[in-house]
Amino acid sequence: MTVGFSGAVAEYYAEFRRGYPPPVFDALAEAFGLSRADAVLDLGCGTGQLTLPFASRVRSVVGVDPEPDMLRLARHAARAQGIRNVTWMLGADTDLPALRGLLGERSVALTVIGQALHWMRHDELFRAVVPLLRPGGGIAVISNGTPLWQQDSSWSRALRGCLEEWLGTTLTATCGTSGHDRLRYAEALRAAGFDGVRELVVEYRDELSFDQLFGGVCSAMPVDRLPGPDDRPAFAERIRQALPADEAFAEEVRVTTLVGQVGDGRFT
Repeated sequence: MTVGFSGAVAEYYAEFRRGYPPPVFDALAEAFGLSRADAVLDLGCGTGQLTLPFASRVRSVVGVDPEPDMLRLARHAARAQGIRNVTWMLGADTDLPALRGLLGERSVALTVIGQALHWMRHDELFRAVVPLLRPGGGIAVISNGTPLWQQDSSWSRALRGCLEEWLGTTLTATCGTSGHDRLRYAEALRAAGFDGVRELVVEYRDELSFDQLFGGVCSAMPVDRLPGPDDRPAFAERIRQALPADEAFAEEVRVTTLVGQVGDGRFT
């Protein structure tokens, strides 16, 4: 997994990165029969957008991320919320063999991977996860909506044009959210031995303030591309001027969860 989301980027991530609505966690708890006896593993946990909401539903959650600043902010959020059943570990998807030694085989009910999967070697990862999962356990790959600059709206298209001009590059990456990406991941899950591979979808509408939009953009930029503190106000103003003045920054958010199961359980 690529590391490069430290410092100010991690701060923006903690404050502005879009969270996941409760129906996503409800659907996963029902699908895998999660109980207070279970453990959940969150790979590429960032600042805990998936990790922390799971904590009230299961016995324990392990959040793994290769970026120390992300984990520092995740720990801070957990303390602020009084959450005590989460363990934070510095590591990447390539460290799963070591996790088997620490957690024990067949010890995890569910492994979740959010927007970080496009940084990982997903074929190898899916195979490596299997020995960790208890019978009937599984995996959930969660796509948390389309990137802000890739949506079908005039403000999103204006944002994309502004970012491309600022960065001097064409922005084509979908960060694992496109239908083609999801198809590749589904095929890889089946090849790794997961059964019942299917999608769970939650949709909702949201409206962003400019600060939320700008913070979301900054949370997605590698630290070496984020303008420094002195240049950041000019970067924000450039984006503001590029966006339609009379249009709300509305999103139609489609959260797509790709799930697969191992062992002799069935989806409930």
